[in-house]
Amino acid sequence: MMNHLAQQTRTDDTTATMPVAPPRAPMVSENDPSIVVARPQLRRPDGVLDAYAAYPKSVRPDTPGIVVVMHAFGVDAHIRDVVRRFAQAGFMAIAPNLYSRWKAPAGDGVTDAETFKPYSSQLQRRQYSGDLRAAALDLLAKAPHCKLGLIGFDIGANMALLQAIDNADVFDAVAPFYGVVRNVDPLEIHVPVCGSYAEKDADIPPDEVRVWRSALRVGNDFRIYPHHGHGFFDETRSSFVHSAADDSWKRTLLFFKTTLGLQ
Repeated sequence: MMNHLAQQTRTDDTTATMPVAPPRAPMVSENDPSIVVARPQLRRPDGVLDAYAAYPKSVRPDTPGIVVVMHAFGVDAHIRDVVRRFAQAGFMAIAPNLYSRWKAPAGDGVTDAETFKPYSSQLQRRQYSGDLRAAALDLLAKAPHCKLGLIGFDIGANMALLQAIDNADVFDAVAPFYGVVRNVDPLEIHVPVCGSYAEKDADIPPDEVRVWRSALRVGNDFRIYPHHGHGFFDETRSSFVHSAADDSWKRTLLFFKTTLGLQ
């Protein structure tokens, strides 16, 4: 286990103590010359939602886009890096901060997801479906002829799967990473799915994932990594497993390049 520090963060009228991990260098820097980083604000009926986005230096009308659905820690260093990694690979990408309404603390380096339970518990399907649609429309405004995909991690993986149903008219592919499937009807999924899960995930029974996958009626690529647990893709935390992260990223990139038509 890595040593944890303590960070004092003010949240509304209370002070929460959050264990944090030492920062790690990002895989793609914000200063990478091949990308442009932006922090757009998405207008919603109840206000403005913050977002983090990155694009290739040159965006065509058909440059495909990815909406990145955050994990329990919010749009932290890991999620921002995923956005930039997609941009470096040639996709537009955006991650809306679904906690914006409640002024949640930053998740960078935080090791205890319980810190964010007061915020994640307020996420309602109708609301975040609108938020993620707004993110998709932001990408479509930049590339009106593009195809769009969704990727989500942890709680965001479940939300991403549900968006393949709720916003089926805008999304063309979905890639969940270790997300709950039990509340998603596989027969309602009509876009290709690329799933990355873990055999030793204490929260998501792998056999449940296998049964769910067997009921899909769309093209899919699932891999359940045999020796690893939840959060294996998050390079900023101790759950990270390089071999599984590397393989799942290569599979996911190929999946999106194929389904979204990246030239």
